[in-house]
Amino acid sequence: MSLLEVRDLYVSYGGIEALKGISFDVEEGDIVTLIGANGAGKSTTLNCISGLVRAASGTIRYNGEEIQNMDSQKVVSRGISLVPEGRKVFPNLTVRENLLIGAYLRKDKAEIQEDLRKIYELFPRLEERHWQAAGTLSGGEQQMLAVGRGLMASPHLLMLDEPSLGLAPQLVKDIFSIIVRIQEMGKTVLLIEQNANAALNIANRAYVLSTGEIIKSGAGKELLDDQDVKDAYLGVQA
Repeated sequence: MSLLEVRDLYVSYGGIEALKGISFDVEEGDIVTLIGANGAGKSTTLNCISGLVRAASGTIRYNGEEIQNMDSQKVVSRGISLVPEGRKVFPNLTVRENLLIGAYLRKDKAEIQEDLRKIYELFPRLEERHWQAAGTLSGGEQQMLAVGRGLMASPHLLMLDEPSLGLAPQLVKDIFSIIVRIQEMGKTVLLIEQNANAALNIANRAYVLSTGEIIKSGAGKELLDDQDVKDAYLGVQA
């Protein structure tokens, strides 16, 4: 049994089908990426798993339990955390306060402090600026903070929505190396990215979405060498 199983998932917005019966699996301990153009249905998929968007039909199983249309707070309590596109940090709160908000459902105070220490180890810049208002951080620092906040929920599955969007090339490399380190910490990662080259390089498995349908799947490195994928998604970045 896979950690996450999505089967025949349909989602509609105002009569328009955003997802048209997609099915995919996320194995425990893997990095899985969904790639595709804008409007392909990538963010809708993550939002539906998170309980932020309702499924019209189909099933989402996590650890064997059906979670489609479950309240988003319950989804987080099951061990799934979403780092949304655009970071969405709380600009007037400090770095430390933003991180602790990620742990709002947790009661284990000693473990929360231990996880805070691990986040600071992963992102030394956040420790240096723990007192600073999040809104004054650079874009790259805000992205680190958003990822750190997602990890503070102590998830088993971390979902990342376009983590490299708007970042300078060096910071993009940093973010992807951090995603690999998160996998090494024992987390499972579901990643959506427009930077297909970087995503496929680190993914154990990848799925290509186009207008709400999965049109290709395979190992990340396998799809890097796929001519159709190269032509459609890797032209600029390869």
